[in-house]
Amino acid sequence: MNNIKKQLYQLCRQFIEQRIETAETALEQAREASNDDTKSSAGDKFETTREMMQQDISRNKRLLMDAKQNLQVLEAIKDLPDSDRIKGGSLVVTSKGVFYIGISAGQLNVEGKTYFAISSLSPIGQLLLGKHVNEGVSFNQKEYRILEVF
Repeated sequence: MNNIKKQLYQLCRQFIEQRIETAETALEQAREASNDDTKSSAGDKFETTREMMQQDISRNKRLLMDAKQNLQVLEAIKDLPDSDRIKGGSLVVTSKGVFYIGISAGQLNVEGKTYFAISSLSPIGQLLLGKHVNEGVSFNQKEYRILEVF
């Protein structure tokens, strides 16, 4: 299972690195567009366009900051040892699926199997944290029995 955890970690890292690259590119494009915009005779139109560009820059800065924080979360759980208690970095086999507690990256496929990369801050992540094998949680009117923790 450690090999699976390492592969899931790498897939999550690639997911976040792609988000960082996308946000940086969008931010740079928005800055260039803002710098290239020249004031036209229609002052109100110019001001509206400027404001929209500024909002775009702010949104991309937030996306970039969020992605970098997720990268820090991944770095913090990179080589944590296995435990019988669910924590960040755990691979959790339940009766309803297998979860990797790291960042929210959705469904990931490794060796033909589907895993769900979830954040410890997500609703189901919060329910699972601290639990042990044979305990259960209820989420969205479904019961999840914890079968294994790595």
